[in-house]
Amino acid sequence: MTAARITVNGKEAPIAPAAPHTTVLDFLRERGLTGTKEGCAEGECGACSVLVARPGVNKPTDWVPVNACLVPVAALDGQEVVTSEGLATVEAPGTAPVLHPVQEEMAVRGGSQCGYCTPGFVCSMAGEYYRPDRCAAADCGAGAGAGAGEGAEAGDAEHGPNGFDLHALSGNLCRCTGYRPIRDAAFAVGAPADEDPLARRRDQAPPAPVATDYRQDDRAFVRRNTLAETLRLLRERPDAVVVAGSTDWGVEVNIRSRRADCVVAVDRLPELRDLRVESDHIEIGAALTLTEIERRLDGTVPLLAELFPQFASRLIRNGATLGGNLGTGSPIGDSPPVLLALEASLVLADADGERVVPLAEYFTGYRQSVRRPGELIRAVRLPLPLSPVTAFHKIAKRRFDDISSVAVAFALDVEGGTVRKARIGLGGVAATPVRALATEAALEGRPWTAETAGAAAEVLRGEGTPMSDHRASAGYRSAMLGQSLLKLYAQTTEAVPS
Repeated sequence: MTAARITVNGKEAPIAPAAPHTTVLDFLRERGLTGTKEGCAEGECGACSVLVARPGVNKPTDWVPVNACLVPVAALDGQEVVTSEGLATVEAPGTAPVLHPVQEEMAVRGGSQCGYCTPGFVCSMAGEYYRPDRCAAADCGAGAGAGAGEGAEAGDAEHGPNGFDLHALSGNLCRCTGYRPIRDAAFAVGAPADEDPLARRRDQAPPAPVATDYRQDDRAFVRRNTLAETLRLLRERPDAVVVAGSTDWGVEVNIRSRRADCVVAVDRLPELRDLRVESDHIEIGAALTLTEIERRLDGTVPLLAELFPQFASRLIRNGATLGGNLGTGSPIGDSPPVLLALEASLVLADADGERVVPLAEYFTGYRQSVRRPGELIRAVRLPLPLSPVTAFHKIAKRRFDDISSVAVAFALDVEGGTVRKARIGLGGVAATPVRALATEAALEGRPWTAETAGAAAEVLRGEGTPMSDHRASAGYRSAMLGQSLLKLYAQTTEAVPS
């Protein structure tokens, strides 16, 4: 067991004697920081959210909200965490804490009733409060309440007049207060004051990743400094569980009580965190979070830009990675259909070298792939140029933060009214994510008309092998497949197919 340590609310603390599988949530509560709550234990309610100092997009450091119930505390060895208790400040010993501007707005606008979910909302709200590009000085002044307006009138339904993106709270649930006063509080916060210590902290580099070898009771949590060292370790320990954001593994630990003898973290490996735009392709590091990819690409891949807001919640996207979503091999992951439509390839690496595998050839069965023991997904490559006609249709019971019943991604080249190329990725309709090859063939070389779309929609209804389960029936899934192509046609033309 090594001297792994974590900084919480400005004070350094040893991680020991916590077990390697102990979550950040349990670690904090055992230290008396009980503002962090367990609601669902699977990243869906946000009662556990805390802020972590991470590499920034527009500043050296971003304060990033994450689900403390999913992340092993050993994964934050050497890192900085701020909880809801740490947002308030104590100006002098023996005096009452001074509420943070976000906490103040939640209090005065009635955003808290039973209070169970409130600390999580506050941390997620604080992450958006400190987002460097949230608002210009002309839109909101310094201090709480500046530029509050009367709600969304100066913005829109999902963005406040202060630039607050309401989707920052999409992973937080409240069961008693109702969301209007919480929204009012979010839309009322101003810009951080110049003397705000957490705002000033953004101008300094975040803590560097540290090598971790945390062991207890014959179990270990390990992080190496480089990809080469990690791949050598995986050759020695092919039984190891590889984690990045732990948004999937954390659920296994909490809900299914799974334990691993060895967990290997890859989320901070620099070789897995690059994003490059070349002349003929875009390469996205497998350990970049979805939020980082979204903000770095900034809409340059429209199909991914359409996917991101529908992929779970902001709290999950702050930890989840493309490498993790593809590595689990789930047939209902939301990224594989999009990446299939984009004709993505995966760069797979092991101790002997690298190979490139088209994503269409990657999945071999339910949660199975061509990835060998000891092999990692290093990057995702998207060929350029991109198809100009794209869409992602996610059919689920809830608009956001839900698992797909069916997911369909389209990428079409339409020239002179004719479909020159069609790529269609499907999720939730077979044991693996699949390409709709028959439908692609029914579209290519034909005019982009209502008749073509209608005929191809009939083909699409028969793609895959949809089954009935608690999310949808097989018949419903088939119907939605066909309807999605008719919807695409309606979205790209003025006429609605009959």
